[in-house]
Amino acid sequence: MTGSKVSIFGGAHIDRRGRICGATAPGASNPGSWFEEAGGGGFNAARNLARLGLEVRMISPRGGDAAGDTVAEAAAAAGVIDNPFVFLDRKTPSYTAILENDGNLVIALADMDLYRLFSPRRLQQRAMREVVSSSDLVVTDANLPEETLASLIERAAQQAKPIAAIAISPAKVVRLANSLAGLSFLFMNEAEARALTGSDVTEAAEWPALLQAAGLSGGVITRGGRPALAFRQGQAVAVTPPALDALGDVTGAGDALAAGFLAAFLGGEPLDVCLRSGVAAAGITVRSPLAVSEKMSREMLAEAIRLVPPAEILS
Repeated sequence: MTGSKVSIFGGAHIDRRGRICGATAPGASNPGSWFEEAGGGGFNAARNLARLGLEVRMISPRGGDAAGDTVAEAAAAAGVIDNPFVFLDRKTPSYTAILENDGNLVIALADMDLYRLFSPRRLQQRAMREVVSSSDLVVTDANLPEETLASLIERAAQQAKPIAAIAISPAKVVRLANSLAGLSFLFMNEAEARALTGSDVTEAAEWPALLQAAGLSGGVITRGGRPALAFRQGQAVAVTPPALDALGDVTGAGDALAAGFLAAFLGGEPLDVCLRSGVAAAGITVRSPLAVSEKMSREMLAEAIRLVPPAEILS
């Protein structure tokens, strides 16, 4: 795992989160507090992977504004190699969320127009071709346009590079629908799995077969505090997250799970260990008020994995 090179394409922007202090009162003014930090699905995963000792390069559109400077500073602090496409006359994208007092999401607004300017043509640049060819793993999130995602997945396949994707939201995961066969893994929650397949299940263990029928060879489905599932090459496992004594903020938990899982995958670990590693990384994150815990490290992850129960083998 240590020394592996990962290139990540996708969201690197500003996250703004308001947290309600008491019981949520819909349609009314709610007392609360406001917090702002760098975020984005791809960027959160990038910073976690860098803190776990991997060499990580982030490629993302960015505006020429103070928010863009905040993202650049966060990349440097985490040890991420930052390669943005900077549009000086544009604003950096942002994600604004309102959270309940227990940390769960009420509603969010994504101002992501700039990502539409990341066209497939940019992937044709020599520097971008070299980034992919020198990587041990490529990761993208669904913030990018559908045609760009398809082009990136195709390029990774041409160079025999494993590529993973982060679903981001039910509205965005469908951008990957025509490229599922090229993915090594897709990280999603159940709402995103439903949006992708157009179907639902009565038992969570049905998700792997349903997603494989849609063309996906490997994936991870998170379910909040309920067992997460992972499948690949005919194997499926489930891991129950350990109970939490305190919940900081669920923002970034899925991205951390993807990072923990992929770090183990690059280390050659089997599917059940990869999922336990991902669940452990998510647990570190939800105990933190930040989308990427400053405590994330190989040592902290190894300690957290001890608290994760063994995987249940589904098939």
